[in-house]
Amino acid sequence: MKKIVFLTALFCTLYACKRDDIAAPFKFDNPEISLKIPEGFPTLNNAIENNKPTKYGVQLGEKLFHDTRLSANNTVSCASCHKQGNAFADNNIQALGIEGRVGLRNVPPIQNMAFMKFYNWDGAKLALENQVLVPIITHEEMNSSILEVVDKIKNDSEYKVLFKKAFGDDAVKQERIYRSIAQYEYTLISANSKYDRVKLKGEQFTESEARGYQAFKVKCESCHSTELFTDQSFRNVGFPLNPSTEEAGRARVSGAEADFMRFRVPSLRNAEYTAPYGSFGQFATLMDVLDYFDKSVLDADNLDPILKQNGNRIPLSAQEKQDIISFIKTLSDKDFVGR
Repeated sequence: MKKIVFLTALFCTLYACKRDDIAAPFKFDNPEISLKIPEGFPTLNNAIENNKPTKYGVQLGEKLFHDTRLSANNTVSCASCHKQGNAFADNNIQALGIEGRVGLRNVPPIQNMAFMKFYNWDGAKLALENQVLVPIITHEEMNSSILEVVDKIKNDSEYKVLFKKAFGDDAVKQERIYRSIAQYEYTLISANSKYDRVKLKGEQFTESEARGYQAFKVKCESCHSTELFTDQSFRNVGFPLNPSTEEAGRARVSGAEADFMRFRVPSLRNAEYTAPYGSFGQFATLMDVLDYFDKSVLDADNLDPILKQNGNRIPLSAQEKQDIISFIKTLSDKDFVGR
């Protein structure tokens, strides 16, 4: 009788333990994040339709964005060059990668990427998902490979949880890394500057800002148009040339002589925080840029017609320069940069 009671108790104990060990079934629940599209902004990049930001995709992307293991020697992350306080750019003349290697170009800010048609100074990539690999494999930046990155993080318990939440299982795959970082970058929307608040009639420009806005519309808006303050075109505006023989601007992508030293027109949103300026940081300040345009730019066969028609310059008075800079500073979004 004692034996029967003992076996019954043992069975019940084992059965209870077995039931306790059974994990609740995983329920995949990763809701899409609705992007708040500011009024007047251009349409979204088409790539987003196949990679809409999700709650956990963005969380995973942000973690990867700040992970130095994406670089060969575990010292450089995306965030090392793309700092929030600089509108996700930095203040170096040219990008600095592992072991202090100097890149070809100035680090562009990462803001409002969801609305851009081209990425990089030369527009080499049309979708953020394809751009992510570039810094990982570039010798002067991270000098790694996506296979090496996968191998480094595939057994990380935190990543396994996030990959499962984001994609339904914990497999660390190349494509998932690209997609999640892109999702995070899609959410970096800046549209809460003084300029935006003036548009909503909540604030007013100062006299200098108002004068600057009027001068800007006459002297600058041909290139820096739309609510992004870039028309996303590629132009040769006669800036000092990068001494590197590897540089050819848009021609590096198209192979067309007409595209030599044409670069994507940068957005002026948060320009106050993204010095130095130009494709390889040719100008230390906004005033340096305006002074250069005023004095005369480098001539070229494919120099932008707007400059050609004005004697290779944009004539600006000292007052206009000060006022235009005052206006450009109204494009600063302190919440976005965390200041």
